[in-house]
Amino acid sequence: MRFENTVIESFAYATPVEIISSAALEKKLSPIYERLRLPEGRLELQTGIQQRGIWPAGFLPSDIAVQAAQKCLQKSQIEKKKIGALIHASVCRDFLEPATASAVHSKLELPDHCHIFDLSNACLGFVNGMIMVSNMIMQGQIEAGLIVSGENSGPLLEETIRVLNHDESITRKSVKKYIANLTIGSAGVAMILTRENLCEEGPRLLGAELMSDTSALKLCQGDGNTDSLMMHTDSEALLHAGIKLGQRTWSRFFGENKVMHKVPDKIITHQVGTAHRKLMLESLNLPDDRDFISYDKWGNTGSAALPLTLCLAAENDFLQKGDQLALLGIGSGLNSIMMGVSW
Repeated sequence: MRFENTVIESFAYATPVEIISSAALEKKLSPIYERLRLPEGRLELQTGIQQRGIWPAGFLPSDIAVQAAQKCLQKSQIEKKKIGALIHASVCRDFLEPATASAVHSKLELPDHCHIFDLSNACLGFVNGMIMVSNMIMQGQIEAGLIVSGENSGPLLEETIRVLNHDESITRKSVKKYIANLTIGSAGVAMILTRENLCEEGPRLLGAELMSDTSALKLCQGDGNTDSLMMHTDSEALLHAGIKLGQRTWSRFFGENKVMHKVPDKIITHQVGTAHRKLMLESLNLPDDRDFISYDKWGNTGSAALPLTLCLAAENDFLQKGDQLALLGIGSGLNSIMMGVSW
């Protein structure tokens, strides 16, 4: 799909103050580490994740999203009354009903004519939200839209620690399905997209390609309990299935649909860990100096991971005016989205 007349007007992120290192997390898991004789240091060694953040107990996904959105609105030249759509795209949510977007809309005091809804697609929800808002802008339905995400790993980490330390049926083999839980981090992100004539210097969205492989549906599944999350992941199978789908999407991205016509100057990917980064770059024949990593400090922040990395890359002057970017996302389900951006 091609985008016309749509730019990124502003973007911002919010990260928690409380940080837990991988070493500290392993200390919390000392009962199972001792019982199964697991080597200390394996979590950071295997994933490259040194630490991750968690929000205080009771801090809602909407609170996280609002914190990022307020920063985004402060930087924006777009008046609130021109925000015609609000999409909350997190895996985490305040409750099953109503939409968490309702809470974000209320706290931000956005106009009553603003379309509001949740969009859930595992780690790709935010990028899906960018596509939805872009389409609404191109169709003339809205002038500008706000996409937000507020992810909190705290409940998942706490429940995983409890289960691993108390369930003595867990073996060295079965413990593997819980490892991905220990890589999850927390962050909030927000982005305003608008018509190009309202922000002529904004990074321009070029287009996107998306593909799915739902035969991999069961490789990563969460239980849906918003108060006490639990997730089981076949990390190795998910990694290889994701890379394979990513290769197919990349081929269409440059091939028959020609969203981009050259290898991008920079790439921003969904952040999972060392193994995912290495295999992704190798499979797409990309040099490792073209991407920016955030997983080492923040872990896998779900739907916030790719936009958070984009924010940090811009903040650290990794992105230069005129760069052609590729945003590369792979999420459980299994889904892949690749988006071209002219910075």
